[in-house]
Amino acid sequence: MKRHIKSNVYWVGKVDWELKTFHGHEYSTHRGTSYNSYLIMEEKTVLIDTVWLPFGKEFVRNLAEEIDLSKIDLIVANHAEPDHSGALPELMRYIPDTPIYCTANGIKALKGHYHQDWNFHPVKTGDRVSLGTKDLIFIEAPMLHWPDSMFCYLTNDNILFSNDAFGQHYATEFLFNDCAEPSELWAEAIKYYANILTPFNPMVTKKIKEFVSMGVPVDMICTSHGVIWRDNPLQIVEQYLKWADNYQENQVTLIYDSMWGATRGMTESIAQGIWEENKELTIKIHNAAKSDKNDIITDVFKSKGILVGSSTINRGILSSTAGLLEEMRGLGFKGKKAAAFGSYGWSGESVGMISEALQRAGFEVVGDGLKVQWHPDDAAIEECVRYGKQWAALL
Repeated sequence: MKRHIKSNVYWVGKVDWELKTFHGHEYSTHRGTSYNSYLIMEEKTVLIDTVWLPFGKEFVRNLAEEIDLSKIDLIVANHAEPDHSGALPELMRYIPDTPIYCTANGIKALKGHYHQDWNFHPVKTGDRVSLGTKDLIFIEAPMLHWPDSMFCYLTNDNILFSNDAFGQHYATEFLFNDCAEPSELWAEAIKYYANILTPFNPMVTKKIKEFVSMGVPVDMICTSHGVIWRDNPLQIVEQYLKWADNYQENQVTLIYDSMWGATRGMTESIAQGIWEENKELTIKIHNAAKSDKNDIITDVFKSKGILVGSSTINRGILSSTAGLLEEMRGLGFKGKKAAAFGSYGWSGESVGMISEALQRAGFEVVGDGLKVQWHPDDAAIEECVRYGKQWAALL
C-alpha cells in the first residue's frame, strides 16, 4: 500500500520488522529496518529504488495494485546494493525496456549483481530529467557509502532522495521523524553512521558542503532506510557534519575479554580509577565476547579514548578482541587515545599485540599498556586503579 509523502510523491517500500542482522551478519538490527522506495506521479512517473530481494515479488505485486507498471516512465537506482535494487529483476520481467537512471559505477554494479543488460542511462552531477513542471536533478555521492551512490532532488517539492545517507536501520509504523520516538531514532542514526559511514568522513563533509553550495531549499529528506526527515530536515545534515569531524563525547570505553576473570577484574579496577579521577566522564564497559559488536563500535565512536584488554592465549589475544580490533581498523577512527591491558600466565604477548593493533587502527596509543600476571592480588588491583587515574588525567 502506498503512503502519501507530499504532492504527487508516495512511499511504496517495505518495513522489515524481523531483520536482526544486515550485511550478512556484520551489522545488528535490533529494531529491524525498512527498505524505502518512492513513486513520483507527475506528467512522467518515476520509481526511485526498490526493496530487498526476499520481498521482490511482494513489492512488484503491491506496486501493480497502485499503478499500471507500463506507466512507469523511468526508474532511478540511487545505489545498486541489493537491499535497494533486489526487486529490479522481478520488476523488469514486466517492463524490460524501461530506462534505469544511475551512475556509471551503478551500471557496473547492477550488471555485476544481476547480469542483465537493461536500458541503462548513466547520469552525472547536475544532469536532470523533466517530469513536466518539475525536474529531477541527479547528484553523484561516491563513497556515501559505495562508489556508485547518488542522490536525486525533486524541484518545486524540494525533496532530496538521499538513499543510504541520513538513514537508520529502524522499523517503525511512523513514516516521519517528527512522529518517531526521538531516543530510538537518534540511537539508530548514530549507530548507522558510526558503523557504516565513519571510514568516509572526508567524503561526507565534502559532499554535504557541495550540496549546500547549490543553494537549493530542502523541505524533506527521503532516505532509503528508516524515517523520512520532514521536521527541520537539515538537523540530520548538521549532525552528519559533526559526526564526520572526528566526533567524540565526554566518554571513555573499556573493552575486554577474559578467560578466568583476571582481565575482567583489571577492567573493573581501571574503570574505578577513571571514575575516581574524573566523575564527569561517562564510562562504558563491554565484554567483547558478549556485547553486540556494533553497539561497542558506537560507543568507541562516541569516546575520547578507549582501553582494550585481553588475556594472553597461544601467544596471542582472544578471538573476540582480535575481531573487534580488525573491525576498528577498517573504520579508521581518528583523534582518539587508546591503551592496552591484560592478564597472563607465562608469556604475556597480548598487551603488546593489542597496542600494535590499536596503532594500526589509527588510535593514539598512550604508553606501553598494563600487564598483570595470574589473577590480580590487592597490590595489582591498586596498580590498576592508579593506572585508571593516570589514564583519565590524559583525556
